[in-house]
Amino acid sequence: MAHTPTTDVLIAGAGPVGLSAAAELRAHGIGCRLVDRLPARLPYAKAVGIQPRTLEIWDRMGLVRSVLESAVRMRGQLVYVNGREAARIDLELPPEVPYAFAALPQYETERLLEEYVAGLGTVIERGTQLLSFTQDEDGVTALLRTADGAEEEQRVRYLIGCDGAHSTVRKGLGLSFEGGAFAEEYMLADVEADWDLPHKYAVRSLHRTADGATDDLLVCIPLPGGPRYRMSMLVPPELATPARGHEAAPADGVTHGLTGGERNVPELGHIQAVVDRLAPMPTTVSDLRWSSVFRISHRIVDRYGAGRVFVAGDAAHIHPPTGAQGMNTGIQDAHNLAWKIALVLRGEAGEGLLGSYDAERRPIGEEVVGRTVQHARQGMEADPDDPATLIMREAQLLLGYCGGPLTGTVHGPLDAPQPGDRAPDCGGLTATLARYPLRLLDVTRGRPGHVVLLYGADPAELAEAARASQGLPRPGAEVHLVAVLAARAARELADSLPVPGFHDSEGQFAALYRPDGPTGLVVRPDGYLGARFPLADAANELGAWFTDLSRPG
Repeated sequence: MAHTPTTDVLIAGAGPVGLSAAAELRAHGIGCRLVDRLPARLPYAKAVGIQPRTLEIWDRMGLVRSVLESAVRMRGQLVYVNGREAARIDLELPPEVPYAFAALPQYETERLLEEYVAGLGTVIERGTQLLSFTQDEDGVTALLRTADGAEEEQRVRYLIGCDGAHSTVRKGLGLSFEGGAFAEEYMLADVEADWDLPHKYAVRSLHRTADGATDDLLVCIPLPGGPRYRMSMLVPPELATPARGHEAAPADGVTHGLTGGERNVPELGHIQAVVDRLAPMPTTVSDLRWSSVFRISHRIVDRYGAGRVFVAGDAAHIHPPTGAQGMNTGIQDAHNLAWKIALVLRGEAGEGLLGSYDAERRPIGEEVVGRTVQHARQGMEADPDDPATLIMREAQLLLGYCGGPLTGTVHGPLDAPQPGDRAPDCGGLTATLARYPLRLLDVTRGRPGHVVLLYGADPAELAEAARASQGLPRPGAEVHLVAVLAARAARELADSLPVPGFHDSEGQFAALYRPDGPTGLVVRPDGYLGARFPLADAANELGAWFTDLSRPG
């Protein structure tokens, strides 16, 4: 058996979640090995929705431009019940939110992430399967089978399981995966539709019986490339599992995902029959690229990791695809975990930081599972929240970690962004060399570590806070200081600051962050606020924040 030299992190599974973990680790200079048992990307448009929060993450990574050039905007959803329009949901967001909802087939998302990660030096090892692993106080020993059938041992500091609903990592950790399954089976298909409906709106059309039960369903999500849609619907009796007796239930009892294989897959006629029943107008579907049968379960693990081994994405939580929450939630799992592992490996944080991964992300997973199950059964239009709140939540812009283990002291107005909240983007920041206004995302892009924002109207006070904060927690750490000069100060004074300075020329920063006098803010690597404090206490507050991160487990 071959023995491979130690690397920092092994990632099992090279879907969007595993690729996102690799991207964030490499951005911090951490070596990783990324393996996937499949010989190639699957050509299926499984997960297609890209949430605005995910686009913010990709912006900070420097990936978002490629996505914007490939994806299409999701403008909303049209809901039909028994042939009549019952609701129209327009996906409108506040003006300070930089990105809209988008749709992109999963194979394209994976391609863009794969190219990005390869540019950072990590290439997917296709056809390589994680067989088992053991861990001790110093690391993890993984047993792999490579594409040529050989077995080898890989020694790593940490293992991340992004290996899906039937995760080897989850089973190896002995994590529970409680939940259930929907009785219904569904068809998926990638087709063109010649209807004349509003451009780039999803369509949800259902038939309800006299007692209000839904007995027929069609959901259509727009895709790039003309009038293309990923359609999902209930399977006809001839394609249902009992009629296909050859297909046994999975050994782990988790029935989730594509199950059609190459036998008895839906044909164009099966799709057309449902469209004939449920489309809001006469429609012909054509150009079937692929189709499959799939099942839906809803489950979540009891822990997101143990010791030096963690799970993320479908390995940790599975649920209905309603609202396109699954892949996006998994990407944020990976991003949350990867920056923490990176800081530990760089010696900038203690291993105790890794415990915050479960504390922060598992409550999010529970909420997403519960909400998507409710929406799958009742529809988003039945959600009790007001439309604006519903859309912000579906965009994943309201998710946060307030009250979690990494939240600092509340400072300033209680309804202002506080530790644990997402750090909102804003526009109107100017610099003397740039003849156009910048966004806060422009300022933080390419800075993979913590960003400390120092806000005030007195350049001398800002300069003193910057000098007092430099070198914290230690020279060479990934901490970037940025000063924001209040709108009432002269723009040119930003040039006199000892750190990069920007002028809040339109007052947007102040309107969104609502500073109570001169204020400092710590923005974590994942774009959430870690601390908020009076500027005069910058050195003490920053010292306390980074000291807390450095505590051992």
